[in-house]
Amino acid sequence: MQITDIKIRKFFDEGPMKAVVSVTLDDSIAIHDIKVIYARERFFIVMPSRKNPDGTFRDIVHPINAKFRNELENAVIDAYHVQLVAMEEALDEENREEVPV
Repeated sequence: MQITDIKIRKFFDEGPMKAVVSVTLDDSIAIHDIKVIYARERFFIVMPSRKNPDGTFRDIVHPINAKFRNELENAVIDAYHVQLVAMEEALDEENREEVPV
């Protein structure tokens, strides 16, 4: 299974959740609402889940093996960092254009 697209849907500045992501697999299926979390000095992903009546959460979709989970997590976190840098560079460029010389 190949990860064919990763879209960062929303960024967050405050709290441990840093982004919400959608991933496309094999140009055939999309997984929405994967969360990028920064906690305990590291980034990781949390798969989409729903709240059960007893207050616990259960993943709606998740990788079956550790190899693909690592591949997915690394790809999502890498895409998050690339998009974050691109946004920061765009903001820097906007700020430079607004400053009168």
